[in-house]
Amino acid sequence: MTRRATTSVPKTTLAEEVYARLREELLCGDLMPGAKLRINEIAGRYEVSPSVLREAMTRLAEQGLIVAMPQRGFAVMELSVDDLADLTTARRLIETTALREAIAHGDIAWESGVLAAHHLLQRTPFTHDTGHVTAEWSDAHRRFHHMLLAGGRSARLIAVADNMRDCSDLYIHWSRELAHDTRRDAAAEHQTIADLTLARDADGAAAALAQHIERTTAALVEYAEQLGYPDRERTSA
Repeated sequence: MTRRATTSVPKTTLAEEVYARLREELLCGDLMPGAKLRINEIAGRYEVSPSVLREAMTRLAEQGLIVAMPQRGFAVMELSVDDLADLTTARRLIETTALREAIAHGDIAWESGVLAAHHLLQRTPFTHDTGHVTAEWSDAHRRFHHMLLAGGRSARLIAVADNMRDCSDLYIHWSRELAHDTRRDAAAEHQTIADLTLARDADGAAAALAQHIERTTAALVEYAEQLGYPDRERTSA
């Protein structure tokens, strides 16, 4: 009798499920900047052990979404205008450089990847009925920005750009969830970046990407200044 070969499919661990759930709460603005994360309360609400929750929180801390405080647990990162400005400068320099590299060296497969990623972003619902940004749109948005740079020859440059964007993820979502900037047309911005990239217009695409990054920052800085978040006086000087 011939036995049918079976393929082992890895299962999502409980810590990964908790990580995804807590990350979505963070990105939806349900947990405000600087809020203390009470491990026992959240573990009870999620119906998991504190150790599982700490594992998920440690991963979120590594991505810069929350901060670990010695002997005091975890908290949502602060909305710091100085840190946001620094991240924005780093992203603008690194991502535009990586985009120029992709335009110079990307092949047809890369072009197809950019087209597919942009199409998915266009067709993915932006918000839930509640008004919060959907996790599916966030994933499509992250993939689009990654694919823009994926045609370059330097894997390290692309990895650094991805890491900088991950560090900015909470700021990016706060600009949508908290600042509620209705003056922007993000879909049109993405369309312009994709069009110029595929047209191999390195100067135009880099400028459009830089403006896209800076507009996100401008909306959140305005919100932060209105509420008096840290560093606003030094940043405004």
